[in-house]
Amino acid sequence: MFVGFTPAISPRSAKKIRQQARRWRLHLRTSQSLNDIARAVNPAIRGWMNYYGAYQRSSLGPVLLHINSHLLKWVKRKYKKRGRSTKRAKALLESVAYHRPELFAHWQFGLGFTAG
Repeated sequence: MFVGFTPAISPRSAKKIRQQARRWRLHLRTSQSLNDIARAVNPAIRGWMNYYGAYQRSSLGPVLLHINSHLLKWVKRKYKKRGRSTKRAKALLESVAYHRPELFAHWQFGLGFTAG
């Protein structure tokens, strides 16, 4: 008798989402603003949250946090004059996520950048 089913996102689906985020090549979109990037990727993020997060949203968290790492790379390339410091880039995104959590769909879910 099989009793090991959970309605969480499968590892295979999680991998596909991470691959899609990689294909967006956010770190190369330095000519775009953060608002433009959010407008482009939010429909997909919202769709993943609605589909895969219908029953167990917590299992989707690590996958969506992967998008934050791509945003971090974007900040480091976009604002080169401030230095390519990961710490400064993370501080900038933390500030944006704190003041505008509605910017990205996964930030509304509570998966923004947190201090500490």
